[in-house]
Amino acid sequence: MFKRILIGLGAALGALYLWNASWLAPDPGDDVRIIAHRGLHQNFDLSGVKNDTCTATRIREPIVPEIENTIPAMQAAFAAKADVVELDVHPTTDGRFAVFHDWTLDCRTNGTGETRSHDLAYLKGLDVGYGYTADGGRTFPLRGTGVAMMPSLEDVLAAMPSKQFIINFKSNDPKEGAMLADFVRAHPQWESAVWGVYGGDKPVFTAKASLPDIKAWGGKQMTSCLLQYIGYGWTGYMPPPCHDTMIMVPVNFTWLLWGWPNRFLDRMRSVGSEVILIGPYAPGDAGTSGIDTADQAAAIPSRFPGYVWTNEIASIAPLLRP
Repeated sequence: MFKRILIGLGAALGALYLWNASWLAPDPGDDVRIIAHRGLHQNFDLSGVKNDTCTATRIREPIVPEIENTIPAMQAAFAAKADVVELDVHPTTDGRFAVFHDWTLDCRTNGTGETRSHDLAYLKGLDVGYGYTADGGRTFPLRGTGVAMMPSLEDVLAAMPSKQFIINFKSNDPKEGAMLADFVRAHPQWESAVWGVYGGDKPVFTAKASLPDIKAWGGKQMTSCLLQYIGYGWTGYMPPPCHDTMIMVPVNFTWLLWGWPNRFLDRMRSVGSEVILIGPYAPGDAGTSGIDTADQAAAIPSRFPGYVWTNEIASIAPLLRP
């Protein structure tokens, strides 16, 4: 009896392995695509970063002239072979979208207060390079170089109408999703440029309801997809939160995903979804890390048809597309 139980258990485990074997999945292809987070920009130390950390005060050497979320930074990212650029938006008091990361202005700029509490004219007059320092405030190498460089969303799309962008909502207000949908309807020439939206579930899926062709993924929805897949994805069943979306996968957690990489990618594709590989995640981390080093890039499967998220497009793109 015990022997039969062992044989049955072994057969079940063997079937489970084969059902989830990556090497038995269809060839996924190797058309890797690259997302440049905030363009080509001055990177900073992510260790211990919280939601309220002023990252401009912890930039790394070498100092590059590009400043995140500005038009030159995005143009430089596309020149470095980015397929898509991610940018952050805030609604202004006069009904526009300003392209800027932080909830408040005090860290990076010479302005004060919440970004969304000002009109676009005020925001455009600021120096977005004002607060950057690599030596604890002794020198500010980008101060004065970012004057009048905070763009509106219209500015970005008018400058690069043939490129594709991901819009990051910085709040969970559904009105922002409706505002973006109205913006796209008012500017149909830029509809294909607004490639995707992500952030809070409410604005993301409000925008998706009016713009069904865009890629859309929310933080809670994406987490729900991954947790449910880890729980019972071994059956091949794809949880509803995994359908018709983009799934951001930390590179240090791929070992938890049944069938990684090929079987997992095939299952996601079967429900209309694609995968974005991001940098390592640790509990308590704020923000989204990228594939930013050669070691992290080496962890990408040799044939990976998904997206790679990076803060270091200039150094990572040559590794992925030699």
